[in-house]
Amino acid sequence: MTYQPEPVDTERIALPEELLPLLEMLARNTHENWARSRMEQGWAYGEARDDVKKQHPCLIPYEQLSEAEKEYDRTTSAQTLKLILALGFKITR
Repeated sequence: MTYQPEPVDTERIALPEELLPLLEMLARNTHENWARSRMEQGWAYGEARDDVKKQHPCLIPYEQLSEAEKEYDRTTSAQTLKLILALGFKITR
């Protein structure tokens, strides 16, 4: 049996500009949760990823991540927001 991912199609969903600050907050929080989980598992900062030593170069504050690393978290967050909208929910403040 081969796994075939079937995410909800959010390709046609455009995020309203007013949600962009929320997107960035979600991306930062995604990183913070990932980092906390890793640290709880005994991981620490290291200049290169080393699974044996449990070291990872992204165990730094979100603001210090490269744009490529931040973009990974933004993409995850954007897909979450798009799914919420695709399912018919409204996001209001």
